[in-house]
Parts: sequence; C-alpha cells; structure tokens
Amino acid sequence: MSEGGWFRRLLHRSRPAALGLRRRILLTITLGAIALSIFLAVTTYGLTQNNLVRQAEDAAVATSLRNAQGVFRDLRSNPSTAQPAEESLTNIGVTRYLIRYQGQWSGGVTPYVDANLPKEIVDRVVERGIPSRQIVDINGELNVLVGWDVPDVGSYFQFSSLEEQESTLDSVRIALFFASLISTGLGVLLGIFSARRAVRPLSTAAQAASAIAGGRLDTRLESTQDPDLGVLTDSFNDMAEALQLRVERDARFASDVSHELRSPLMTLSASVEVMEARRDDLPERAQSALDLLSSDVLRFQGLVEDLLEISRFDAGAIRLHMEELLAAEFVRQAVAVSSAPKLRLEVSERSEMALIRGDKRRLARVVANLIDNALAYGGGEPHIVISVVEPDDEPMAHITIAVIDDGAGVPVEERDLIFERFARGGGAGRRTGSEGAGLGLSLVDEHLKMHGGRVWVEDRLDGKSGARFVIELMASELTDDD
Repeated sequence: MSEGGWFRRLLHRSRPAALGLRRRILLTITLGAIALSIFLAVTTYGLTQNNLVRQAEDAAVATSLRNAQGVFRDLRSNPSTAQPAEESLTNIGVTRYLIRYQGQWSGGVTPYVDANLPKEIVDRVVERGIPSRQIVDINGELNVLVGWDVPDVGSYFQFSSLEEQESTLDSVRIALFFASLISTGLGVLLGIFSARRAVRPLSTAAQAASAIAGGRLDTRLESTQDPDLGVLTDSFNDMAEALQLRVERDARFASDVSHELRSPLMTLSASVEVMEARRDDLPERAQSALDLLSSDVLRFQGLVEDLLEISRFDAGAIRLHMEELLAAEFVRQAVAVSSAPKLRLEVSERSEMALIRGDKRRLARVVANLIDNALAYGGGEPHIVISVVEPDDEPMAHITIAVIDDGAGVPVEERDLIFERFARGGGAGRRTGSEGAGLGLSLVDEHLKMHGGRVWVEDRLDGKSGARFVIELMASELTDDD
C-alpha cells in the first residue's frame, strides 16, 4: 500500500462519527449560549471596569487638586519650609503624598516615596509643569497617581488607592462567572427542548413509516398549519396513499389470478387422475410424459395455494385457531404427513414437555415448507432437531425447531433475502433439485410472525456443509395440572 493510501485510511478512521440532527441542534444552541454568555460577561465587565476606574480617577483628581491648592497656599504663606503644608495634610488624614519644594522631596510614607514615582510623570509635572495622572502599581496595589505643579512654588503628588474598586471588580467577576454558568445551563435546557421540538415531526414520520412497513398501510400523518412541515406531511401522505393503492392492486391481482387459475387447474388435475387410472394402457413414452405432467400439476397446485395464502395475508383475512400443542408430538405428526414422513428427529428430553400455543394447520404448513425447501435445495437427507432455548435451571420460555440439510448452505448476504416473496437467493441455482417460486419461506416467515415467533437461517453447528433453518416459538413447560 502506498504511503498516501495509508494516510488517507488513517485520516478516514480518525474522523469522528456524524452527529444526529438532534445533537447538532443541541450543540449549535449550546455553543451559541456559551458564546453569548462570554460576550455579555466580557462586555459587562469591561464597561463596569471603565466606569469604576474613570470615577476613581475623577475623584482622585478632584481630591488631589483641593489638597494641592491648600499645599501651595501654605507654601506661599511660609516659604521657608514645607513643614506647615505637611501638617495640614496630616490633620485632614492624607498620608499618601509627596511634596517637591526647593528641589527637595518631603512627606510620604513607605512605600509611597519619590523613588517609586514613574520618571515620565515626574518629567511632565516638575520639568514641564503639566498636570498629569497615571495608574501605578505600588507593591502590588494599584493607585491613581495625580501630580500638580505651580511655577516658582513647588510640585504636589498624591496617591489614591484603587483597592475598593478592585474588590468591587472581583465581586463583579464572580457574579458574571455564575451568571454565565446559569445562562449556559439555560441555553442547554433550551437546546434540549428545541431539539426535541424540531425532531418530533421527524420521529412521528419515522413511526408512521415503520407502521406502513409493518403492514398498516392506512397510516397517515396529521395535517399541520406549519408551512414548512406541511410540505413534508402532504408529500408523505401522498406517498403512503400511492403505496397503499399499489399494494392493494397487486394483492387483488394475485388473489384474482390465483382464483382464476383454480378452475382450469382442477380440470387438469381431474384429467391427470383419469389418465393415471389408465396408465397401464399407455405406451412407455406417454407414461413418462404423464409423470412429468403430474409433477408439474402438483407444483402448479402448490403455487396457486401459496398465492391464495399470500393474498389472504395481504387482505388481513387470516384468522388463527389457537390451541395448546405438545411441541415434539406436533412436529412428529407434521413430519408424518409431509413429503418426507421418515425424516430423522432429535428431541431433547426437556423438549418432550414443551407446550406451544398456535394454529395447528398453519404451523404444520411451516414445518412442511421447511422440509420441502431442505429436500429441494439441501441435498442428502435432512433431519430435525428440537430443543429448549433456556438452560435447565431457568423457566422454559422458548423452543427451537431446526431443519438441518447437507447442501451448500446460504451465503450471509442472502440470509434475509430468501424470506422475501419470490426470492430464492443467488445460491438457489447452485443447489440440487428444482427451483420453486420463492413463496414457501415467505409464508413460513408470515405464519411465524402471526404466532409471535421468528425464523432465521445459519450455518450448521457441527461445522459441516449445509444450512440450519431455525424456528423459535414461545413455549411453556407441561406440569401435572396440565
């Protein structure tokens, strides 16, 4: 394999599985809720931060200006020293300040000293006489630093802490975080609700389609005023209507054909019986032709009966006459009247006590059809195995009747196909015997579904070549009260 082909296969395997419609809707709304929550949180936090900082700066400028005016007034009245100005600031509770007077720095407490003043703000205020403000970090605490200068008098700097604003912003961050979580949770709930609402019409359509596939051809979707869903509803109902008409027409055709064929078939059968009565008077070639004719008439009779049975299924005219049957004894009787009355049976000890409930005639037809199928396609002499599904220490609930042949088996891809109408599977031509019309196994499947059972085909359990057709029916164990 080329390097490019290996890489493409690896990329294909690593590709995540496609998400369903409901999950895509939920994921879209959830991501939208998360994005909206983050956007609102960031925007709200930014606006709150700007407002708080601006208000703090405005308050710091106003306070420092008022204090600076007092300082400059004291310096003018007592130009010999800055001591009176410092005392005035201390009396009003101002501690975070610096005064530059006559080239000397005074005032301030550690760490609010001249060494921690940014050089650029000192240059603007002291050297150029431009009032300035700046947010500075002093030992991990943010402060608004405001500087004022009066030529020929001095410069004044004041620090105003932003600790209160930082505390407020911390509370805002926590509140926005939980608000975002709540908003995202509500978004997820909204997504779940919206996804269910959006997918509900599709689920209803899927259930209706499943009902139609199960034979309820009169199933329709309820009309809706929604213009978008109305198109889907009308199209689905039109399709179901067309399908129902088509199936009913085909069913009537099969029923009419099978009924019409019965009369000439009865005539043919009667004629064959007359000729069989005078068989000894016929030449050898005529006897061979009579054998062929008799065989084809019998096959034709079976085909017509199968068509009639199929038409009854389609018309819903099948009525089961249920009764309790001993499974093993019933199978023995069904085999005795089949085309292979001496077929070998293997019955487990527990199966002898198994009771099933069903229509005796139709279940006998099921067994007969499987025997005929094994004789026609299986090769050799088939045999039947009857066993209970559950272990001996558990209550009996199901019993299996397996018809096992010695043929080529059934390919895995054809094991569902052969139970459809008029389907024999691609392997039919490779088996021995003549080919049927493809209705026998379909009737087996239909009858068992009406009895709450099922049928499938698998390989032989002993590893030999051949097929194993298995019937599973609900069963109970015979008790002394029974």
